[in-house]
Amino acid sequence: MDNIENRLTKLALKGDQRAFAEIVELYKDKIYHLAYRMLSNRHEAEDIVQETFLRVYKNLDRYDPNQKFSTWIYRIATNLCIDRLRKKKPTYSLDAEMNDQEGMDGYSMIPSDNRTPESETLLSETQQIIYQAIDSLPAKYKSVMILRYLQDLSLQEISDVLGMPVTTIKTRVHRGREFLRKKLEPRL
Repeated sequence: MDNIENRLTKLALKGDQRAFAEIVELYKDKIYHLAYRMLSNRHEAEDIVQETFLRVYKNLDRYDPNQKFSTWIYRIATNLCIDRLRKKKPTYSLDAEMNDQEGMDGYSMIPSDNRTPESETLLSETQQIIYQAIDSLPAKYKSVMILRYLQDLSLQEISDVLGMPVTTIKTRVHRGREFLRKKLEPRL
C-alpha cells in the first residue's frame, strides 16, 4: 500500500489529476468515518473531508515520503476535527431527528442470518449508547479513542498522527476507557 501511495503522490506532485483522484478514492471514506465519529454530524464530516483533501492538494509538496501517507492525511483530518470541536458552539439541525440511523456505519447495517429484529434493535440501542458516551468525551480523549477503536490505528500510528509521545497516547487511551467505563456501567 505504501508503494502505491508513494507512486500516486509523486505523480500528483507532477500535476497528474488522475493520481490525485485515486488518492481521494483511497481515503475519502476513511476520513469521513473519522470525522463523523469525532464530530457526530454528517454535514460537518463532509466539510472536513473536503477541507482535508484541499489541504493535501495544497501541501502535497510538503509530504515526506519517508513517513506513511496514511499518518500524514489522518493528522490533517484529525487536526481539522479538533479545531472544529474547539470552535463548536451548540448547533441544532433540522436533519438531526429525521434520520434515526445516524451514528451507525454501513457495516452495522448489514443483516446476518442469525439476527432477529429484537437483537437488531438491542444492538442499535447499544451502539447508540456507546457512540453517545464517546461523543461526551473531552476532545483530547475523544480523538485518541476514535483513532484507536473505531479506526483501528496502533498506538504508534496515533502518536504519529497527533504528534504526541506514545506514552501520552497510552495514558489517554487508559483514561478514555476509564471514563467510558464509568459512563457505560450504569447504562449497559
